[in-house]
Amino acid sequence: MTLDSLWISIYSWGMRLRDKKRKEAIVNATVMTAVRECPLSRLVALLLASMVLPTFAQRSYSPPVGNAFPTSVYWGDTHVHTHLSWDAYGSGNRLTPDDANRFAKGETVIANNGQEVSLRRPLDFLMVADHSQNFGVLPHMAAGNPLLLEKEASKPLVRLLRTIPGTVREALNAPTDKSIKALGKHSGAIKQLWSTYDYGADQRFMREVWDDVIATAERHNDPGKFTSFIGYEWSPRLIHRNVIFQDDAARTLEVLPYSSFDSINPEDLWTNLRDYEDRTGGRVISVPHNANLGGDMFRLTTFHGQPLTREYAQLRSRFEPLTEVTQIKGDSETHPLVSPTDAFADYETWPVNDKNPTREQKAVSYARPALMNGLDLGINLGTNPFKFGMIGSTDAHTSLATADEDNFWGKMAVNEPSTYRMSAWFYSAAGYAAVWAHENTRASLFDAMQRKETYATTGPRITVRFFGGWAFTDDDALRPDLGQVGYTRGVPMGGDLVAAPNGRAPSFLIRAVRDPDGANLDRVQIIKGWRDATGALFEKVHDVALSDDREMDRQGNVAPLGNTVNLTDPSYNNSIGDPELAVVWTDPDFEPDEAAFYYVRVLEIPTPRWTAYDAVHYGLKDLPKAIPMVTQERAYSSPIWYTP
Repeated sequence: MTLDSLWISIYSWGMRLRDKKRKEAIVNATVMTAVRECPLSRLVALLLASMVLPTFAQRSYSPPVGNAFPTSVYWGDTHVHTHLSWDAYGSGNRLTPDDANRFAKGETVIANNGQEVSLRRPLDFLMVADHSQNFGVLPHMAAGNPLLLEKEASKPLVRLLRTIPGTVREALNAPTDKSIKALGKHSGAIKQLWSTYDYGADQRFMREVWDDVIATAERHNDPGKFTSFIGYEWSPRLIHRNVIFQDDAARTLEVLPYSSFDSINPEDLWTNLRDYEDRTGGRVISVPHNANLGGDMFRLTTFHGQPLTREYAQLRSRFEPLTEVTQIKGDSETHPLVSPTDAFADYETWPVNDKNPTREQKAVSYARPALMNGLDLGINLGTNPFKFGMIGSTDAHTSLATADEDNFWGKMAVNEPSTYRMSAWFYSAAGYAAVWAHENTRASLFDAMQRKETYATTGPRITVRFFGGWAFTDDDALRPDLGQVGYTRGVPMGGDLVAAPNGRAPSFLIRAVRDPDGANLDRVQIIKGWRDATGALFEKVHDVALSDDREMDRQGNVAPLGNTVNLTDPSYNNSIGDPELAVVWTDPDFEPDEAAFYYVRVLEIPTPRWTAYDAVHYGLKDLPKAIPMVTQERAYSSPIWYTP
């Protein structure tokens, strides 16, 4: 072997073979050949080995150092409103973005009802998502900001703000609910004025508010410890989106929040976000929420009623990799009308303004039917506009990001704990976003959101791992290094399976672990949606792991787990259910020519709902039976898709 041939051999093999173990073996073998066959090449061979594989000589003995996959799940809320939102301020919230960040970080703050409040466990990340329409107008107007007061159109709203009937603290501690009702009536009057005019259109005022929001996020952002995202909410009627920037002040200061006064068409919002990325080199996404309210979030036409195009699908899939499926205003996973055979479909179903609902309406207002329609659109358009992952967040308008049933502080300030808030029983104590990321930084969390390696919970911090592949075995579910196995032999939640091997069906590796401070688990389910050769769409719920050694009977039925809830405390115990459920499940009905998606739903055992804690704490009696006192909280993973 000549020196030239040796050089070419090492270089070409080293560049082609990217796998580190194979590269190490090949370089070592080549070096040994060089030493045997060409003594003059020893120095060259050693030099080349150090150039091609310097990491192997220095590789740490500690396995975690070499992990190329995320090993930590981070918990947060990307949807919290402060006094800068018109409806939050109009309903009595006086807590600021600074208060919201301090609360999320675990500090104690004084709530609007005058009580101290804190989280049992701090969050890892937060985004204050105040409405971009009339962003910050009400508190600045009440404080006498001259940029607002000089406008003739502002005078009726200024007069209204000067007649607010007392504070939330006074109303919630009053002997009757008269003051609460007065605040509600006053808030409605503010809404009428707020929605008719862009009081904050002055660029100087918008810049003043936005700069302060950015500065607050920058001040609280502490890479590695706590992430404070910069963002806002774009809020046309019933098709709201939260806009999340990955970037810091250097880029976000170059723009102003896009509002419904600019456009009520989501396609215009995405175009605005694309322009931001192109102009600044930054990164940004928008996250739909409250789809369950019936606003055609997942409509099958454009905003103007035209057929969807490939360009539309590409734009939407680029900027909407996630959707919020659970929050205070109810659950958006699925609805009994679109999933009639799903025994757990009717969960925290929003009852307000929902007269005479139809299946057609719910089919464009919930995540599961949207995922199914996305399979069809992906075939017909070449791009799936509804290929989204799942997150939860609170949508709290109190500045308080809490989703715990026993520490629920309501939707609005007037819904903070008091003897009067049971009339708002339909609000849910939900939810949180869980993100599998490499580290707690804006860039790492945002990367995970874009690749959809996220899941939603209704509040409990359940740990969920979900992988799809073609070669998982039952023993893999027992492995302590389940994550390593999942990433090595499959794809995580949010990923894609393609090119099914002949005779193989996809297998899914799942592990769910209860919240360390919470309830045991009832079961793990896989929800499958698929499109057959005729274009028909189907769904099926599979119970893939059951607690307490239960098994399905021949008809596919599962015995109820039971209920340990005591409503007089209120309390429950973990004498039923399992702290962990792990399984490998293979799709028994797989057809390699049919597009499909799969996602995991994890159910806890029954526990007391926030209404039960309120009833006992305030000694409430003779409550309507329609008010639920027990809940069965859950987690929803992002899907894994199969494309033929």
